[in-house]
Amino acid sequence: MASLELIAVVAVGVLLMGWLSRRTGLSEPLLLLGAGCLVGLTPPFASFALSPEVVLFLFLPALLYWEAVTSSVREIRDNFRSIALQSTGLVLATAVAVAAVAHALGYGWPVAFVLGAVLAPTDAAAVAAVARAMPRRILTVLRTESLLNDGTALVLLAVAVDAVTDERPFSWSGTAVAFAGSYAGGVLTGGAVALLLIPVRRRLPDPLLHSVLSVATPFLAYLPAELLHVSGVLAVVTCGLVTTRFGPRVIGPDARIQAVAFWEVSSYLLNSALFVLVGIQLPSAVRSLTSVSLVQATFAALAVSVAVIGTRIAWFYSVPYLVRLVDRRPRQRERRISGRQRLPLAWAGMRGAISLAAALTVPATTAEGHVVGQRDAVVFLTAVVIVVTLVVLGPTLPAVVRRARFPEDADKSAELTLVRCRMSSAALHALPELAQRFGVAEQDTRRMVQDIEDRTAPAPGAARRQESVRRLELALLRVKRDTLTDLRDAGRIDDIVLRSVQRMLDVEEVRLRGKAGPPAGSAVTPRRR
Repeated sequence: MASLELIAVVAVGVLLMGWLSRRTGLSEPLLLLGAGCLVGLTPPFASFALSPEVVLFLFLPALLYWEAVTSSVREIRDNFRSIALQSTGLVLATAVAVAAVAHALGYGWPVAFVLGAVLAPTDAAAVAAVARAMPRRILTVLRTESLLNDGTALVLLAVAVDAVTDERPFSWSGTAVAFAGSYAGGVLTGGAVALLLIPVRRRLPDPLLHSVLSVATPFLAYLPAELLHVSGVLAVVTCGLVTTRFGPRVIGPDARIQAVAFWEVSSYLLNSALFVLVGIQLPSAVRSLTSVSLVQATFAALAVSVAVIGTRIAWFYSVPYLVRLVDRRPRQRERRISGRQRLPLAWAGMRGAISLAAALTVPATTAEGHVVGQRDAVVFLTAVVIVVTLVVLGPTLPAVVRRARFPEDADKSAELTLVRCRMSSAALHALPELAQRFGVAEQDTRRMVQDIEDRTAPAPGAARRQESVRRLELALLRVKRDTLTDLRDAGRIDDIVLRSVQRMLDVEEVRLRGKAGPPAGSAVTPRRR
């Protein structure tokens, strides 16, 4: 019954906080976190413990996969150097900085490195929730960094936990081998799974089965990687990117519409639920703190928070400039951004549920049966750092983005124009032959030619006329909907017929609304897209 109560509470919390965020403009992740904290203070949920297995094996693959399949492979390729440096070098730098601060505050080196590995990765959900106003290139770098740095941090955590539980000295060579093997194995596993699923996707006759396969794909990539002891994170991300590359040729429109609708709702719900679950865990983390006093732990958490935020800022205002001294190619010079435009990248360092789940995976005893000291402090410090980064960085990031004054993405507009022209040209070229094949009358063919040409290069005033026609068609759709509902209410048709006709009306309305672009505010969600 407790599980059912938790599901109900989380669902209600997601719904209410989402509505409140849209009404007030307050940060949705913070509202969700606060709601979870209030729930965690109530007696029924006082003993709640967030299961790291649920986060790492259920939430993480699904969220990573959706982020990967909605990413730009071209932008990742063009910005690969920056992404690779941030997802490996910055993770290691953050882990070392946090470990140094924690050690200076009295924590042993093994536990300090565990804490550093736990807090090293940014949280994709938290970053995506507030970073949508950024240009395509910057947003792609942040999203891909948050996808890949989980893998780096989890490998580093495994090495650090082994040092704690097996009481063995830390080895740089062993860590390097573990990184290389985990990364290569994850990429190969994810790529192999994606390629194996391509012929399966071609042969699936039913859009519903395509959706089922879409849901199963991240787990089909993650599980073999984990069984092979390589990076499940890299496997899921690679699988998603390969699927993005081949998907348009092997997935039909019906299956795609259905799968996208499912993933948009699911990713929003999973992301939001994670914030609520982290909030529920916070009171428990405070109550479980016994190895140090609350005052000492709070001071340590604030110091570690400064280390986490400061290391990221120092990285973005040092490493890129060092790279500039080495790489002076003209193409790289064109891609450089100013110091003011670099600040949003440095400021988008929020931590989230992945860090807390990683902290909870630290075992309570060593291989010899000795108690792992200060494990409770690691969980507490992680929880506080999550809150601090969300409170300090999250609400202020939109203002930082506005201050950066990013130029308009002219390349995107040019690419959209190119697509429209090329598609129209190809359609006009193929139209006579296709019209003859299907026996379409000449006057209908001329009308289609005119329609295509109007959309490619509209005459003066054509946009106004098209908008008027669009509004008229939408109004007629509302009349049709009212008539359909009236017939159902009068008992003239049943609900099955209503849903069948309603589906056709929905597709037509989506088509008509698509002519004017998505409605404003349609993307205000805590997803990692």
